[in-house]
Amino acid sequence: MHETTLLLIEVGALLLGMSLLGRLALLIGLSPIPFYLLLGLAFGDGGFIPFDASIEFLQTGSEIGVILLLALLGLEYTASELFDSLKSARKPGIVDGLLNALPGAALALLLGWGPVAAVALAGVTWVSSSGVIAKLLRDLGRLSNRETPAILGVLVIEDLAMAFYLPVLSAIVVGVSLWQGAIAVAIAVAVVTVILYIALRHGHLVSRLFPADHAEPLLLGVLGLTMLVAGLAQEVSVSAAVGAFLVGIALSGRVAANASQVLTPLRDLFAATFFVFFGLTTDSSALLSMLLPALLLAAITIVTKLMTGAYAARRAGVGTLGQWRAGFSLAPRGEFSIVIAGLAVSAGVEPAIAPLATAYVLITIIAGTFLARLPDAPWFRAAVRARQQRARLSA
Repeated sequence: MHETTLLLIEVGALLLGMSLLGRLALLIGLSPIPFYLLLGLAFGDGGFIPFDASIEFLQTGSEIGVILLLALLGLEYTASELFDSLKSARKPGIVDGLLNALPGAALALLLGWGPVAAVALAGVTWVSSSGVIAKLLRDLGRLSNRETPAILGVLVIEDLAMAFYLPVLSAIVVGVSLWQGAIAVAIAVAVVTVILYIALRHGHLVSRLFPADHAEPLLLGVLGLTMLVAGLAQEVSVSAAVGAFLVGIALSGRVAANASQVLTPLRDLFAATFFVFFGLTTDSSALLSMLLPALLLAAITIVTKLMTGAYAARRAGVGTLGQWRAGFSLAPRGEFSIVIAGLAVSAGVEPAIAPLATAYVLITIIAGTFLARLPDAPWFRAAVRARQQRARLSA
């Protein structure tokens, strides 16, 4: 069979399966993310029928999906709101790094993998998945919630921290000189500073580039700028997600509102592709060997993310239920964790990091998707109110 024909068949079958699973998720009141992951696992490495012809196509689609998720999330907020979130997220960002990086580093040392592997595994457990969390917040209708800016503040701090962490990790695992690592970090910081400056100070000028009332040139222009900035950011070891998010922040007024409308269908398509592709590229048979340590690590770091989110939301003046929502929403890890693990393995640090990171990410995504819904359950709300009442009575 011709390769293009096979590509069409595989992509068509996956899209149809995603549609059916998405409908099932709606019927039972769950997020479709775990279903997309399981669909990918079923047809990936170690699955029933491996889909090989569509891998490269879906990889590109998945990268676009993460970029669009963050760009549209950025369109929901103004530059001043971002600036305020970043200022208030400095201390939560430090707490987040300490609480969530240390368990990964400690496990690597306990397993006898050495200090370089400890630095890599610390990054795997530290960074939450911006793409997964952006979709969760949208699926659960929480974009306008009071705790959402606190969540976004932590995510942006994490992604900006990656501008320092990834060049340093690359220097450690590859063994380049300290000077080369310092240059890479300086370039990354300079790029982030320029993007932030343009977004915060000259966003109104960026908005004037696009016609707010004409869908086609607006779609092409905003999508083109978002992908261009994301690609340039990634080229200098800055998160493409940060670049896309800041493009969304830079746009304002009717341009931002109309861009959100025309880009939403594309985001839905490519974001779903991201989760399916993650499952497709995961060898389900290799996960079993690292399932137990991954479960242990996930249990610990879901609790530490809960503490991080609760602390960030509390500092923002959010109530108890909002603190729980913020903490559980930060649980999923994703794209960065896989990138970090891949970087370490490709440099020959410790081959077992790959299956451990993959199992860990899958567990946190699936568990986080369900846990994020807990604070909305009537029994959970009742338990929180009862606890608050007991605390008031004993005070």
